[in-house]
Amino acid sequence: MRTILDRTRRSVAAVGLLALCAVGATAPPAGAAPAARAERAGPAAGARPAAAEAGCDVLAPGASAAAQAAVRAACSQIGVWYTWGGGHGPQPGATYGQVDPSDPASQHDPERRGFDCSGLVRYAYAQATGQDILAGTANGQYHSSRVTARFGASQGTGPLLPGDLLAWGGDNSIHHIAVYLGAGKMVEARQSGTHVMVSDVRLGGDYNGAVRIGADPGQGGNFSTWGTDVWTHSEPSTTSARVNKFDGPTRVRIGCQKHAQPVDAEGYHNDAWSYLPDYQAWITNIYIQGPAWLDGVPTCP
Repeated sequence: MRTILDRTRRSVAAVGLLALCAVGATAPPAGAAPAARAERAGPAAGARPAAAEAGCDVLAPGASAAAQAAVRAACSQIGVWYTWGGGHGPQPGATYGQVDPSDPASQHDPERRGFDCSGLVRYAYAQATGQDILAGTANGQYHSSRVTARFGASQGTGPLLPGDLLAWGGDNSIHHIAVYLGAGKMVEARQSGTHVMVSDVRLGGDYNGAVRIGADPGQGGNFSTWGTDVWTHSEPSTTSARVNKFDGPTRVRIGCQKHAQPVDAEGYHNDAWSYLPDYQAWITNIYIQGPAWLDGVPTCP
């Protein structure tokens, strides 16, 4: 078989490792606990809804075991305070916050143990994997080497799975990040004066898109697609249902490959297809950088 030629393709200023997770300063919601009172990292018994009561759980099938564990770890923090800079201590977990000079609602954050948006994401994936794989800012998490797939804002929530990370901001200036639950819901540490909460996904404004994290042992973006507007399919056939579109080159994890429907595209002919477990879909090897039959990838049973 012919060998496909390999095709080739600013972090925001931050204070230390703090992630700037502001989504617009607002007054604390009615009924919030008195601002002057210091709070523990966990919700007071009977004062805040438990994760299940808040509807915080894996709400759709298809996610990896690690992604599901990350969702449940984030959900376990429902009711914990948002604190600006919280969650960025030496180890993942709630910490006392800092005052955000741009947000008057943050004046009591140094008295509260909690998370900012990226601190919560860091904690969730550390709990899920046993490794501190997403330390740093929201922008750094969005551009992490652990990202195995990216989804543009125009794709909405259709291709997303629980555990995917939704992001707001510019391509290189992400300022907010949240964990997708499925069914159009997410869990987030949103802003000062609020607690970790379940929210409807906000697709307007400066919503930038989402990323999928390769969290399982040995998982990572070890191959890359090429081309634009490349579709995956439910079966190794172009006539089967379309599953997900790659807008541009994307790092992917390949589970196995097999000979199936021959495809002619981009001047190439190939009958090899690769299975992408993170998408539960197939892609013709024509759009995977590398040889027509990928080295080191097992044959599907």
